[in-house]
Amino acid sequence: MKIKIYFSALVLFLFAFTSCNDDDDTPQEKEAQLNIVETASGTDALSSLVAALAKSDESPNSDLISALSGTGPFTVFAPTNDAFTALFASLDGYSSLDDFDTEEEKALLASILKYHVVAGAAVASSDLTDGQTVTTLQGDDLSITLNNGVFVSDASDTDAQVVTADVDATNGIVHVINKVLLPEAVIDAINLGTLVDVVVGSDALTVLEAAVIKAGLVDTLNSDGPFTVFAPTDTAFIALLDMLGDDYTSLDDFDTDEEIQLLKDILLYHVVPAKVLSTDLAAGEVGTALADNTIEVVDNEGTFVISDASDVNANISAVDIMASNGVAHVIDKVLLPQSAVDFIADQQPTIVELAIATNDLSLLVGALQQADAGLVDLLGTEGPFTVFAPTNAAFAALLEELGDDYNELADFDTEEEKTMLATILKYHVVAGTAAFSTDLSNEQMIATAQGEEVSVNLTGGVFIQDATDTDAAVTTADIEAKNGVIHIIDKVLLPQEIVDALQPNIVELAIATDDLSLLVTALQQADAGLVELLGMEGPYTVFAPTNAAFEALLEDLGPDYTSLADFDTEDEKTLLANILKYHVVSGAAVLSSDLTDGQMVTTALGQDVTVNLTGGVFITDATDSNAEVTTADVEASNGVVHIINKVLMPDTH
Repeated sequence: MKIKIYFSALVLFLFAFTSCNDDDDTPQEKEAQLNIVETASGTDALSSLVAALAKSDESPNSDLISALSGTGPFTVFAPTNDAFTALFASLDGYSSLDDFDTEEEKALLASILKYHVVAGAAVASSDLTDGQTVTTLQGDDLSITLNNGVFVSDASDTDAQVVTADVDATNGIVHVINKVLLPEAVIDAINLGTLVDVVVGSDALTVLEAAVIKAGLVDTLNSDGPFTVFAPTDTAFIALLDMLGDDYTSLDDFDTDEEIQLLKDILLYHVVPAKVLSTDLAAGEVGTALADNTIEVVDNEGTFVISDASDVNANISAVDIMASNGVAHVIDKVLLPQSAVDFIADQQPTIVELAIATNDLSLLVGALQQADAGLVDLLGTEGPFTVFAPTNAAFAALLEELGDDYNELADFDTEEEKTMLATILKYHVVAGTAAFSTDLSNEQMIATAQGEEVSVNLTGGVFIQDATDTDAAVTTADIEAKNGVIHIIDKVLLPQEIVDALQPNIVELAIATDDLSLLVTALQQADAGLVELLGMEGPYTVFAPTNAAFEALLEDLGPDYTSLADFDTEDEKTLLANILKYHVVSGAAVLSSDLTDGQMVTTALGQDVTVNLTGGVFITDATDSNAEVTTADVEASNGVVHIINKVLMPDTH
């Protein structure tokens, strides 16, 4: 159809030209026969203008040829071919009208052309005044200067001169000018660099610039687009490198083909193959230039954040940084596709590797090795695990508590002791979950790999309660590993199984108590298997006379008994054994709080003692003198000991 218009215009032009010659008149002197488009089409010097109108109208949103063929009236400032040639020479990336080949560029061309049209009036040059402004069809103003000619000022620094004025048309008037007029919006758009230029020009995006170069994406982000780039700051990239660990201190560490491809994938994941301004953002998934990967725009209480394959969203800190081939929005986090999340997970150390790398956990590592129970291998597997990791000071305190036989972890050298150490260590491990401190709740019970539970106390901090009376404080929480999480604690946790095992039995407790040395001697002197008996599982309750109590008994017995060694005949040993059995209750560990006034308690001898709670705890024997409990409830692994100030005497008749 446009070819028909140009052909009709040419015929009409030739007809008009012939008529003018016949009448010997100039075009200006003859009544106009052609509209503005036909007039331009018939003028060789305006062929570029006609071609520009046709190029613009290739877009379904533009119909300038029809508009300028309408009734008008219009005033058109028509640039010459030379003016268009000069324009192309001044633009990067535009050598001809053919380079306006995207919808966006055709719209830009239409904006330029509308800036040359004044609608609603056919203004002759004689009607123009110096300093006059006229509003164009594009919306911006032009200003007129009359200084030895007619000049038209646009948004640039160079005016256009009217070289041929007052060319009449049926629907207006044409003034031929020597420059293409440019509105401010077009100048801004033309002067915009590509998205690469935007990145290069920002001091806050230097690492992104280096990453684009390293990944070989410069040409991609310099191409036509349009693209939307979510641009991470330098701080965001530094955080990513920290997350990757010591092997990645800069982009230079991405040096294998696999790592460079990963970097490329990460960068493409920040690119949306469309121009999305901040006003266009809406909640939902958006496809990225990384095939089969999407990001999600999330409405966060009225603002938008960007969600990736990780657990942390990116905040948008700057929007709508325009480029010639799209737009950039600055974000505070590097977006991670699933492939990058998986890669980062592979780079993290396992719990064992992390413990080895932490100086204050060296004794924990030593304990895992000394236990020789496969725990090192276990904590190197996929998991996930939660580990409460005692510090070196915590292990040193445990060794001190265990006594002189345990000066170092190497002292756990028998199979039984290694098993005990493994049991302690398993009590610090939760299998099947990586529980961060934010996942813990007050009084929560957590089953450990040892089988018993620990409980959580969040009063004034994070504390872990074991089978003892002392909680362990979490001093450093949430140390993330490839296969779980570590919480560093200030105490070695002990399960009930170990607490029971570590407690001395009744005989060991008596031996370790200076004021019960004569009781120990008496047990040995009686030679009736009582030492072995009270070393068994029990449970037993023992009323244990002090050394002073035994000394008082010897004094009461007279000069034939100056020491327990004087019980040397079989009858005397039997007597001593019966006295000692009268202090033992078999089958129960009875605490003082369980005793009642007047209670009769049967002893291992078969005779009863009586409880008297008047003014204290007293034990009544077959004599007229009570024994007072001076120290109650000394717990042993196989029972309980109540220390008394008198040797109980049974009825010997």
